[in-house]
Amino acid sequence: MTPELLRSLAAHRETIDRRLRHLVPRALPGQTPLDEAIAASVLAPGKRLRPMMTVLVTMDLGGDVGTAVDAGCAVEMVHAASLTLDDLPSMDDATMRRGRPAVHAAYGEDIAILAAIAALSGAFETLARLSGASDHARAECVAILTRAVGVSGLVAGQFADLREGAYERDVTDIAATNSLKTGSLFSAAVEIGAVVAGADHGVRLELRRFASELGHAFQLLDDLLDHDGDAGLTGKDVGKDVGKSTIGSVLGRDLVLGRIADHVAGAHRHLDASVGPKSLIHACVDFIFEEALPADAARAATGREGVGAK
Repeated sequence: MTPELLRSLAAHRETIDRRLRHLVPRALPGQTPLDEAIAASVLAPGKRLRPMMTVLVTMDLGGDVGTAVDAGCAVEMVHAASLTLDDLPSMDDATMRRGRPAVHAAYGEDIAILAAIAALSGAFETLARLSGASDHARAECVAILTRAVGVSGLVAGQFADLREGAYERDVTDIAATNSLKTGSLFSAAVEIGAVVAGADHGVRLELRRFASELGHAFQLLDDLLDHDGDAGLTGKDVGKDVGKSTIGSVLGRDLVLGRIADHVAGAHRHLDASVGPKSLIHACVDFIFEEALPADAARAATGREGVGAK
């Protein structure tokens, strides 16, 4: 990753963070623990990959950046809510997230659930009030994000992971769950960016294909880090997938790296077809893996010496 690309990505992330602080739902006066829990969930330090993708897609397609920032913040609120719920004792029972105590560990399970609901409601309110977008575009954005959250997206993926993950599964079944758990929100992020920019069906289809490839690669990376990672570096509990059927547990590390490389290559191809080879999203994709993996593994996964080769 070149210093110029790093500065560009950092600038976009700072813009999103500023707007997210403005849009985060606030609890009623006197409900301080809830207010703090919502802020802890939504504003905890993160890469902001999903909202950055919304913004970058919109920029590449000639849409309004300010509108895209708000839309991306809505996607980030959903992501934050999903993490809060995912960490609950009844789900993955994790105690740390983004380098801080999980919301339920800091504020209690009851407040964590309410904070997640507040973040979800804030996301849809943000899209419903999206300035700079037509009524039709706002409605489409709401519908896209609703599908990503619901029984054909995050909810379905989480159910499958909780109920089927403890049993032996083949790679195809695991990949289908990964697509629902991880790919659905990436897909929503980039397609919402395309809607804001007024892109046609063909572009939106290519972006959904890009998101699917990225989602598979990202979940495989997550599996590797859960097995080999350091909680101090990943910012969350590791070893939570022990005893769970994952693609990593079925195939092993080397084959997983090969699959990541294949998915990343596919993601880049679909980006070329939708937003072009010069898009900053190419760098954003490689940044995910170069930051998280050792240099040799990152080169194997991305198939390149460094980010920005496109």
